[in-house]
Amino acid sequence: MKKIYFILLSLILVTSCSKNFVDVKPLGNPTTAFFWHTPDDINRATNAMYANMSSEQTFGQNIFFMQGSVSDDVVVGRNDDGEAVALKNLQPQGNGSGYYSSTPWQFLYSAMASANWVIAGIDQATVSSDLKNRAKGEAYFMRGFDHFWLAYIWGSKDQGVPFDGPENPLYQKRVPPQLPSVIDNYKQIISDLQKAANLLPIFQSYSPSDYGRAHKAAAWAYMAKTYTYWAQYDNTKWALIPALCDSITNVGGRSLLPDYKSVFTIPNNWSSEYIWAVNAGPNGGSEFPGISLENQGWGQFNGWGYCQPTEELYEEYEPGDPRREATILKFGDTFTYFGVARQYWSTNSPTGFQQNKFMEPYSYGTGTAGSDMFIGHDGNYPFTYLNFPLMRYAEILLLKAEALIQMNQNAAAAAPLNLVRNRAGLPSIAAPTMADLKHERRVELAIEWSDRYMDLKRWGDYDKINQPLHGRIHADKTNPSSPYTIQEVWPARHFTAPKNLVWPINPQEIALSNGAYKQNAGW
Repeated sequence: MKKIYFILLSLILVTSCSKNFVDVKPLGNPTTAFFWHTPDDINRATNAMYANMSSEQTFGQNIFFMQGSVSDDVVVGRNDDGEAVALKNLQPQGNGSGYYSSTPWQFLYSAMASANWVIAGIDQATVSSDLKNRAKGEAYFMRGFDHFWLAYIWGSKDQGVPFDGPENPLYQKRVPPQLPSVIDNYKQIISDLQKAANLLPIFQSYSPSDYGRAHKAAAWAYMAKTYTYWAQYDNTKWALIPALCDSITNVGGRSLLPDYKSVFTIPNNWSSEYIWAVNAGPNGGSEFPGISLENQGWGQFNGWGYCQPTEELYEEYEPGDPRREATILKFGDTFTYFGVARQYWSTNSPTGFQQNKFMEPYSYGTGTAGSDMFIGHDGNYPFTYLNFPLMRYAEILLLKAEALIQMNQNAAAAAPLNLVRNRAGLPSIAAPTMADLKHERRVELAIEWSDRYMDLKRWGDYDKINQPLHGRIHADKTNPSSPYTIQEVWPARHFTAPKNLVWPINPQEIALSNGAYKQNAGW
């Protein structure tokens, strides 16, 4: 096992270093004997920590199949993908060893290993204290960020996920220990993120060449979300969230944009609403916009046809809420595709809907995909130049509102929640309830990676997970004006607690640990 970890670290460093922050092309094979002596060394080491962010195995696709696609907001779309369908049905193939449920674990842990390499080596660096502190802050943030996803996806109150770091005397001399409880993982995550917040600058201090590096507000944001998930087991954690959210506003300088739809546009990649995202540009980005585009893109681009919105999500919106049309395309809706206005229809979508939230990059051009300079033209890697949001300021406001409601401070929760509602042109709510908060999270963050499935689990809303899902079945799937009937498109499922509160750990990882790791209960 020790050998595996050393090999893994070497591979990460070799394949992930770059001169430009978002350029992940390999530069060669650095050796540790002469490392840590120049700013370029430090930047290459820290850049390696971000290399997996845009991978298909993480935030390009696979993690969404384990959270958003499992919820009541979308269905798989391409039902010929057996593993995606199995996940939707809460029955991962191979007891967790399938493509989607194994590779995210491996890639997230490899990113943590890269962060550990920086934490272990940065103190010996012969560079300025400012650069050294920034690098250490980035490493603590990325270790905490990747650990966060591993912990809540695979960890439970009765069993955590593995963690180890160079702070521990036995680091790299043992199998990284599986922590007793996910609460122990959350404690470690909070510790890392707090260290990161203490060391990192605010986003506004970065020059454009460093946009996308970890920053102070991002660390506070993931602390707030970690406490939100921890509060399932300890409701005193709610009290720690509002102050973090206020720091993001007052010190981090984050705020809402005036117009909801404009948030999801390339010109606003680095707006005041940005907190954390998969960076995008000529060298790559998240392929989620491409995988959720109409299969084969109406003959012009290799969309993959996954993740179609449900009738249930469409009907969740209040009358007149512009977020619905900004988020969902229905038959007959007009949008711009490679510079040409067209009406939406689909021969692929089982629900009669497609996401509209991430379609702006496809609006450029003069009639063909090849004329659009803001997308990657390799249909097997259909990324766009749009930063793909993983955390934005609107969610911070809703986390604060939820914490206040949970502490019976409903009137105080009105201020953050109504900032989100009022931007959409909706009336204020004087004393919002949890029902109001649940609604607002769903419509504001729909089809983003905020994890609707986890929301339903932590709120105990298992009935919404189990309910059958519906779509609009049109008489002529090539005619935008054809009539439709509402039909069941996904049958009721069988979510049971505690088994389905977490996913199974890949049995191969358990085997590699020589029995040190235990499978989650029920799997």
